[in-house]
Amino acid sequence: MGCAFSLEAWIRGKVSRKSFVEKAEHRGSGGMDEFKVFKTFKERGEWVEALFIADALRHGYKVLKPWGDSSSFDVALHFGNRIVRVQVKSTSNRYGTGYLCQFKPNYFSQPYSLDQLEFFAAYVIPQNTWYLIPAPVVLRGEVTKKALMLFPMEPEKRGRYLYESYREAWPLLRPRQRSEKLRSGKK
Repeated sequence: MGCAFSLEAWIRGKVSRKSFVEKAEHRGSGGMDEFKVFKTFKERGEWVEALFIADALRHGYKVLKPWGDSSSFDVALHFGNRIVRVQVKSTSNRYGTGYLCQFKPNYFSQPYSLDQLEFFAAYVIPQNTWYLIPAPVVLRGEVTKKALMLFPMEPEKRGRYLYESYREAWPLLRPRQRSEKLRSGKK
């Protein structure tokens, strides 16, 4: 009950997201104990999806949510005749000077593919920071990346942090127009 009430209070503006995040912030030994408001990782995932939907709406996007848990994406953004599918992930797993974020579905499912989604939205809970990463960045290459290191609290050092250009990169979610693709030489 505590999680639903807190989330409802945040949605209604009675509690700031910052204070809600601070309650959920990492302060201990790991596991779900660090998130006293969540009983399971599924509850935490639902909360992070709700945060993504709220932030996407604040950025002017039209948001669609698939029914149930059987889709390979969590949220879709609607752009007229185009849909951009987004898989939402979160982390509080501090590792050195960054946070390790997993990009695999679960232990029983096949890995994600480019046919299933266009973007990953990774939320670093203790830093209240989104990374909006195009799916090809994670899924293309000789080896599919199962986890990425994200460094929201470190100043960017050129060539050192590979994914910092995706930090709070909300404009990337908009599909490119045909004229932009033609100008860049892509068909």
